[in-house]
Amino acid sequence: VLTEILESSSSSVKKKPEFLQRFENRLHFLDMDWQGQKLAEQLMQILLLIAAVVSFVVGYTTASFRMMMLIYAGGVVLTTLITIPNWPCFNRHHLKWLDPSEAEKHPKPQVVVVSSKKKSSSKK
Repeated sequence: VLTEILESSSSSVKKKPEFLQRFENRLHFLDMDWQGQKLAEQLMQILLLIAAVVSFVVGYTTASFRMMMLIYAGGVVLTTLITIPNWPCFNRHHLKWLDPSEAEKHPKPQVVVVSSKKKSSSKK
């Protein structure tokens, strides 16, 4: 009985329901690709650095710690609004994944171990 349950559950896992496939196809534009993630992180680092420098300079010249913190907080909010949402510019290199049925047809990559023997040099 247990093997029948496992076999029936494993066969149902392989095929997604129709509505779920259509839902995933509609939401593919919300995914951020790898290059988009790299771009978002670089933008975040640059914008936070610029916000820190500008806030320090303004805070130092006005001798106001409050002004410095407000400018930096504004920079953090601006950086958040630019880098966190999945803007279309972060999804220009969309990855196309294989169907599980198609993936089974292709051979799996083999791990090749290369052994290198170092020559021992003896000093006399």
